[in-house]
Amino acid sequence: MKPVGLKGVKAFAPKSSVRLEGQTCSLGQSRRKVKLMDERPYTLTIGNGDYFWTNKDTLWNYVQTLSDQGAEKHEGTSQSSGITDQEKELSTSAFQAFTAGNYDACLQHLACLQEVNKDDYKIILNTAVTEFFKNNQMTTDSLRQTLNQLKNQVHSAVEEMDGLDDVENSMLYYNQAVILYHLRQYTEAIAVGEKLYQFIEPFEEKFAQAVCFLLVDLYILTYQAEKALHLLAVLEKMISQGNNNKNGKNETGNNTNKDGSNHKAESGALIEAAKSKIHQYKVRAYIQMKSLKACKREIKSVMNTAGNSAPSLFLKSNFEYLRGNYRKAVKLLNSSNIAEHPGFMKTGECLRCMFWNNLGCIHFAMSKHNLGIFYFKKALQENDNVCAQLSAGSTDPGKKFSGRPMCTLLTNKRYELLYNCGIQLLHIGRPLAAFECLIEAVQVYHANPRLWLRLAECCIAANKGTAEQETKGLPSKKGIVQSIVGQGYHRKIVLASQSIQNTVYNDGQSSAIPVASMEFAAICLRNALLLLPEEQQDPKQENGSKNSNQLGGNTESSESSETCSKSHDGDKFIPAPPSSPLRKQELENLKCSILACSAYVALALGDNLMALNHADKLLQQPKLSGSLKFLGHLYAAEALISLDRISDAITHLNPENVTDVSLGISSNEQDQGSDKGENEAMESSGKRAPQCYPSSVTSARTVMLFNLGSAYCLRSEYDKARKCLHQAASMIHPKEVPPEAILLAVYLELQNGNTQLALQIIKRNQLLPTVKTLSEMRKKPVFQPVHPIQPIQMPAFTAQRK
Repeated sequence: MKPVGLKGVKAFAPKSSVRLEGQTCSLGQSRRKVKLMDERPYTLTIGNGDYFWTNKDTLWNYVQTLSDQGAEKHEGTSQSSGITDQEKELSTSAFQAFTAGNYDACLQHLACLQEVNKDDYKIILNTAVTEFFKNNQMTTDSLRQTLNQLKNQVHSAVEEMDGLDDVENSMLYYNQAVILYHLRQYTEAIAVGEKLYQFIEPFEEKFAQAVCFLLVDLYILTYQAEKALHLLAVLEKMISQGNNNKNGKNETGNNTNKDGSNHKAESGALIEAAKSKIHQYKVRAYIQMKSLKACKREIKSVMNTAGNSAPSLFLKSNFEYLRGNYRKAVKLLNSSNIAEHPGFMKTGECLRCMFWNNLGCIHFAMSKHNLGIFYFKKALQENDNVCAQLSAGSTDPGKKFSGRPMCTLLTNKRYELLYNCGIQLLHIGRPLAAFECLIEAVQVYHANPRLWLRLAECCIAANKGTAEQETKGLPSKKGIVQSIVGQGYHRKIVLASQSIQNTVYNDGQSSAIPVASMEFAAICLRNALLLLPEEQQDPKQENGSKNSNQLGGNTESSESSETCSKSHDGDKFIPAPPSSPLRKQELENLKCSILACSAYVALALGDNLMALNHADKLLQQPKLSGSLKFLGHLYAAEALISLDRISDAITHLNPENVTDVSLGISSNEQDQGSDKGENEAMESSGKRAPQCYPSSVTSARTVMLFNLGSAYCLRSEYDKARKCLHQAASMIHPKEVPPEAILLAVYLELQNGNTQLALQIIKRNQLLPTVKTLSEMRKKPVFQPVHPIQPIQMPAFTAQRK
């Protein structure tokens, strides 16, 4: 699960399936992990408006340039000319009025300036920005439309930025990137930001820092932590050099007046604020990379600079969550003073929603699923209340982005929370409720293969039911005897049918209708397979070399480069919002899980050829966990038996094929610098195998032997079947013998003509030793190769959740 967090601070990091970031989204990754909304968890960030012209003077970069240079102005569509004294005076007055918050006066000065220079598009840009601030940043649609018109006016596109002339339009591009950021169009915003970064040297210092901070935030939101760390190193160097230059000027200029001292103090405060923000971004990046040692160092810096603010406490809570210190994580969340938060109308973030979501992620990791879903519902209620307040201010249906502050466009976390709720409900054992949550979330996150797998698991669980549901109504003899009819000589035993009919949504409707049916599960699994890349290695290598040189020749700090080099295998990943992106090993695990589920669903639908195809592909995977290998052999054997290929099925049912039944999850969450104990604590709650999996190699081989006996029965090799049956029974406790094995023993005795012994087996509900003939007793026992048949157990969750 992903934690919902303040911008810049990842508390959930609900990340993430329920992600403290996917796994639940950190309900974000796979079934064992819940992402805090920061699972992802989900990244907590405060002040979504920080990048929308935080320094107001940057809005007037060109106006000041005109005034300072006093010689030449640059226009988008006309020739350059000299700047008159009237233009200088008007531009200076407009800037001062804007800085003072007197937007009406500023607009008047800009109107006068527009009459003097009708062809200067930068005046139109500043007018649009001033009107935007005059309307309390609630006219996003109008501002967006003006920026698009200006872009067309200067006949320039982002892809065509290739020279210093484009630097003149940098403010226009930056404002467009800010709007794209708030519209959650992160890929487009990154494309604009990276183009601006290529020409960053001629930019004014504050504007260059704003571009870098915007790119850092975008990289973290898209899980490109390595790129974010690179830019943070550039920012640190930029701030350090700027501070040294200012100190040098102050020393040589003998500036001792009061204004100079105030300016120096203000500049120092801005530098400290920028450094604090850099530390917070580093923590978020290290949390994404699971580099706990590096994160621990930065956490100390954050607490020293930001104190006990909500972002710092949420970040530290996310850090403790990853270390497995869940109680401490809860304590840190509870210590945050939510009442001091400015509110979502100013920052664009609902702190209460993030708080409840993060608590839900933490309790998910503690396996307290009912408490977890309680907190997620609280988060949903807070989110719905906030969205209702925002919707009340919107009056024009044609302008869906207006009538509310632009920063609030990022407030709604409904679909991330639904993702977290769905994963949590799936673990609780409420697949139908989980399906309703996830089917709504998939409308937004339709490109997430992991989410399609979760939907398929909901369908499987809803149709398979629990062991209690399967035997409901068949209490006698553990579901072996359905009823007894007749009396005396005509008294008969009616055996229960062992085939469970799926009655959920079995009304003959189209399989494309989103209901929890096995037909829809097959569609979900096909979507998941199609979303996985066919080739993972070559593109990854190309992308790794490309990313290493994409941001220019600036060098990173030794700490950042060391952490990046020790991160995941290559930089290529597959985005899987709202959970964590899928790295190489996670893609391999996910593909195995999807193939296992696909084979199971195909068997349930009677498509034996497709089931065999999926099972064979599963067994061919290079990195296959022992539990999925066990299931692959069972599913392949069942499909082969249905295709009347008994000999091939017996090969799959050899007990020697089972050497390991562990889940064998190799996630990308390897800590880059933490000790082993921290990793074990972090993963302990996620690697717990479902109860339907064999608890040991012995129990798995027992299942294979029971199934092997069934296969021999189909070939009328009853002696071999009997040996397999009794060999399996000797390996487990008598009470653990499944009903199918009891019925197999009854069938064998009936075939052997031992009717009374068959009745005794039914009455006692346990296997009885077979009466051996003298010739059989003289024969030496020969070990027969063990090959099971139709699986006795088909887990509801055949795949390990990522």
